[in-house]
Amino acid sequence: MEDEVDRLVAAWRRERPDLDVEPLEVLSRVSRLARHLDRARRIAFAEHGLEPWEFDVLTALRRAGDPYQLSPGQLLTQTLVTSGTMTNRIDRLTTKGLVVRLPDPDDRRGVLVRLTDAGRDKADQALAGLLAHEREILAQLAPAQRTELATLLRQLVIPFDRAGQ
Repeated sequence: MEDEVDRLVAAWRRERPDLDVEPLEVLSRVSRLARHLDRARRIAFAEHGLEPWEFDVLTALRRAGDPYQLSPGQLLTQTLVTSGTMTNRIDRLTTKGLVVRLPDPDDRRGVLVRLTDAGRDKADQALAGLLAHEREILAQLAPAQRTELATLLRQLVIPFDRAGQ
């Protein structure tokens, strides 16, 4: 079976035989897969009335465990956006009734962002929907293949994660 990357690599090998284009065989597929996954995730989130950024914030709070709250700074760390962007996102989620701002009992000037019951339900439903979509995507691979792929991708991602710390 041939895919678009096979055709791309063959063309480069024909046009530039002096270059080793082997990295394209892996990384171009990862890049293409990322675009397909982004599209699939947007569809999965839209089924639950969410934008991807809303899912990111809601699920960061949901993963925090009961009482499902984090400081804006903790949300920044988990979602990798600027403080201005996070403030805007919290405002928009507050307007939708998915989160509330509460005074931080440990910092008189600070606030905590907490999921509302509606926010928790929305996060749970959207996550279940996303996982169903992603299971379909991975269904072509045997369990052992999924495990091996996860291990290999982890090896590629860890240096980037460490550099960002």
